[in-house]
Amino acid sequence: MNTNNSQSQWRFKLHEVIFEADTPAGKWFDVLLILAILVSVVMVMLDSVGPIQKSYGQILFAGEWLFTILFTIEYVLRLLSVGRPFAYATSFFGIVDLLAILPTYLSIFIPGAQYLLVIRILRVLRIFRILKLVQYLGELRVLNQALRASRRKITVFLFVVLTLVTIFGSLIYLIEDPKDGFTSIPKSIYWSIVTLTTVGYGDISPKTNLGQLLSALIMIIGYGIIAVPTGIVTVELAQAFKQKISTQACQECSAEGHDSDAKFCKYCGAKL
Repeated sequence: MNTNNSQSQWRFKLHEVIFEADTPAGKWFDVLLILAILVSVVMVMLDSVGPIQKSYGQILFAGEWLFTILFTIEYVLRLLSVGRPFAYATSFFGIVDLLAILPTYLSIFIPGAQYLLVIRILRVLRIFRILKLVQYLGELRVLNQALRASRRKITVFLFVVLTLVTIFGSLIYLIEDPKDGFTSIPKSIYWSIVTLTTVGYGDISPKTNLGQLLSALIMIIGYGIIAVPTGIVTVELAQAFKQKISTQACQECSAEGHDSDAKFCKYCGAKL
């Protein structure tokens, strides 16, 4: 019984240091972690510069492995400190933490894979929790919630856009001469996407009056279409801002995004 209690206390303290920033130890851990992440990312970038790699290649290589070992230990400790390791491993930060260490090990078998270590920069997102900028962390979750709520509407919108560019691409293929660049329907669809988004690379362009009229119509429609997803997300943001969210992380599944007055985790039911 005492053994179970000591294990629970040890896990609780470890969780508080690693996942929370309410204590001095937790804050220092996260600050040092951010510094280590930034230094490791800079080292990866410098390793891609020819002259620097030639002069300091061995130092950068050793530093890369040092940080990888440290991040591996940290990743294992994170899994040990939560009640449901699989839930954390499959979460956003869990996947990012894993991807932050995999490239170095993969570079043993796949040369050049170590340059994928720049994904470690995503871990700097933890700085929002470290500095206790609740307003920024809350707004980040609000944005995520709004995007999740509007994903079906945006999916339907993208399907409509895809249908439009297919129709416009097919029309311009029939109108224009192949020697002007419209050699196939896929190539014409590429042109219609570029025109609809008002990018206008200019690599291919219609030469006939009817084709130019169609391109003008597509550009006008493009300006109107740009406002649609903005309006969808804005409505969902307005709804999401009405909810107050805390920064408390669940000790069992490491989930975040709970209501400010929540006593239990809304994902696994554990006490917060």
